[in-house]
Order: sequence, then C-alpha cells, then structure tokens
Amino acid sequence: MARYKHPAKKKRLIKKASQTRWAPFWTVFKKYGKGRKVHPSRHTAVKRSWKRTNTKA
Repeated sequence: MARYKHPAKKKRLIKKASQTRWAPFWTVFKKYGKGRKVHPSRHTAVKRSWKRTNTKA
C-alpha cells in the first residue's frame, strides 16, 4: 500500500478494522444469560482477517 493514504480510503479502512473486533464481553450475558460461557467473537457481525480476505476498500 502507498505511504500516503487518501483520507476517504483511510476512513473506509478504519470502518473495516472496527467491524472485525470482538463483541463487548457484556453482550454474552445479554444474549445467552449468566450461566452460559461463550466467547465474544462468536457473535461478532463481520469476521475478516487481513491475511484471509480482501476488503476492496
């Protein structure tokens, strides 16, 4: 990638990066209840890795 990133492209990349973060831990309790132990990444909306798939940003 170029050293200088156009502001619009940078904005799109920032959005893509935030979409792949794990869901907050408290959403597990909200969704499954107190007794269920589930990893927060299980109900993250977009699962994407920079190695695996391209963003086309």
